[in-house]
Amino acid sequence: MPDFLNNPLCWVILGGFILSCVIETMLIPRPTLRRPLRSWLLHAGAWLFSAALLYVITGRPYFSAVNVLALWLLIVLVSNSKYHSLREPFVCADFEYFSDAVRYPRLYLPFFGIGKTIVLALAFVAYLACGLYFEAAATDALSVGAMALAIALVLLMVGGWKPLQPSYDASLDLTRWGLAASLWTYFCAARRKVLIEQLHSPFALDPQQVHTPSDAALPDLVSIQSESFFDIRRLWPGIREQVLSHYDVLRAEAMAHGRLQVAAWGANTVRTEFAFLTGIAGDRLGVHRFNPYRHLARQGLPSIAAEMKRKGYRTVCIHPYVGSFYGRDRVLPALGFDEFIDIRSFDDSQKAGPFIGDGAVADKIIELLGDSARTQPLYIHAVTMENHGPLHLENVAVEELPTWFDRPLLDGMRDLAPYLRHLSNADRMLGQLRQYLLAHPTPTGLCFFGDHVPILPHVYAALGAPDGDTDYFIWSNQAPTSSTPKALGVEQLAQAFAEQVSRSQACARKTSQAQTATHA
Repeated sequence: MPDFLNNPLCWVILGGFILSCVIETMLIPRPTLRRPLRSWLLHAGAWLFSAALLYVITGRPYFSAVNVLALWLLIVLVSNSKYHSLREPFVCADFEYFSDAVRYPRLYLPFFGIGKTIVLALAFVAYLACGLYFEAAATDALSVGAMALAIALVLLMVGGWKPLQPSYDASLDLTRWGLAASLWTYFCAARRKVLIEQLHSPFALDPQQVHTPSDAALPDLVSIQSESFFDIRRLWPGIREQVLSHYDVLRAEAMAHGRLQVAAWGANTVRTEFAFLTGIAGDRLGVHRFNPYRHLARQGLPSIAAEMKRKGYRTVCIHPYVGSFYGRDRVLPALGFDEFIDIRSFDDSQKAGPFIGDGAVADKIIELLGDSARTQPLYIHAVTMENHGPLHLENVAVEELPTWFDRPLLDGMRDLAPYLRHLSNADRMLGQLRQYLLAHPTPTGLCFFGDHVPILPHVYAALGAPDGDTDYFIWSNQAPTSSTPKALGVEQLAQAFAEQVSRSQACARKTSQAQTATHA
């Protein structure tokens, strides 16, 4: 122990710990200093373990401490950027996005700040070179570092002996426990086994229920999760009504429509996607609500796809992006999809902006529905990509603005123009599908909804932020229907879709039988 106390690492770690607390005060929302002792033990243990581990590897105390502080500062800056855009601080599941930022930089780095990223990267590289060159390695690094690691493990064990009870409100847990303790608690919670029966999916198979095939032909089903779609016309009267003219027609003919309470704000599409497919509400997921595709969904869960598959459907998911993003290439088969069509089935000529356009997705849906060789009814779930941000990287010519606006834009509203350009393409996709389905002889149900509101911070600063709800409708090509608006949670939508289409088909059969009997 005396060797450890006399070693520079001891005092470097103590000073670094104090600096880590100072850096933590930069967080938004800011953690309180009046937190449980367990939180401080976890903070100290995590800090000591990280610094000591790097010291064992490099033998350089100052180099090790500064590296850990740099990582700590990076997490704080990323957390603040995330909170600014998504109203949620950094959580344990977000560590995966560091590798995603390297693999898909356009989706992430612009929100953090490209200039900030370049400056930090260059500064870090320069620091690594200087630190390794100018600071000599200690000769007792292994023994002293091992002792420090042992102390760190004791702190972590004592701090985690009686686990903190998370609310899974990321902002609340951050403010009352601090960053290290909240990350540690969420990390441990993510590794606990989840009992599927406790999730209460409406698509869970009842062992007492035996499915008996019906002689009646099953309708085709198409659900479309539209990237960043919501009726933004309610945010500002200067947006032309015809931006969503086809959407208005389908909504007027829909069996059900209204506002949709979704599981995400601005991003995290898979939260809404998971809730729709499985019918499981976010408040039942615990820590998995932040990224249900990371661990939970990969084990296979009840879903509308699995339910339709049991009924005899061929199930297909379309997402015109890299299939490995969010692990969809593994998750979607586990959720019951027979086929996953990703960006490999599209080409650059089908882009509308930086991503594959909604029109290309409509073409793919029509191609699948129109396949004369198929022998099964189809359930198609499409997740569009065109309107994915960052929208501030796109430009719209001044002469195009009257297409979507009937008055001059206010200060800070520049990003609204590219959003509406893509939104109008989503509307054209709906018009294309409606025209095809009305001529399509097979009864077909269409469910359309937005996954979350877009990230438009400057627009919201000028106009006021929306409440986060998106919009949905459920439509059938059997006969136009009028309905009164009804708000739903996204976890209720898939079941409502299946039930509405089933009732519509039953009514159509009865009408057809009655007409046949009358003619007879």
